[in-house]
Amino acid sequence: MRPVTEHEIRTSFVNCSKGEAKRLGLPKDFADLPWDDLDFLGWRDPGAPERAYLVAERDGRLVGIALRKASGASRGFISRSMCSLCLTTRTGGAVALMTARRTGEAGRQGNSVGQYLCDDLDCSLYVRGKKRSVAGGEFEESLTPEEKITRMQTNLHAFLDKVAR
Repeated sequence: MRPVTEHEIRTSFVNCSKGEAKRLGLPKDFADLPWDDLDFLGWRDPGAPERAYLVAERDGRLVGIALRKASGASRGFISRSMCSLCLTTRTGGAVALMTARRTGEAGRQGNSVGQYLCDDLDCSLYVRGKKRSVAGGEFEESLTPEEKITRMQTNLHAFLDKVAR
């Protein structure tokens, strides 16, 4: 991903108001992000832990979506979950159901799209082997890193398309 500015991020959002985009908290490490290793910029709002944001390039333009982490009761046991973008299997709640309000009339009617995503939204770093799950649960795959990146980008674009549909 190419480096982007705060203004580009705030004007890229398609499923929230301009006011909401103006108020959202940027990543704490924004100045030091590893842009060359990112397929999208994803982060949790430092001031509101149930909120998250994802900004990606799609068809030559930046598309930002606001996400909300679904709340749920703890099951009391360790479960495995798989991120629907990078297909990393993780334990200990490191994958969370996040919902995005749909764009247009569907969003105004309250429709949303849910996806299981890495809680830290560092999918790009997981598929490149730059970050590993602390809790474990990763499986060996026969795909090359380039094939994993392509698969994740395909899944990401499908998710963005569902939100904008």
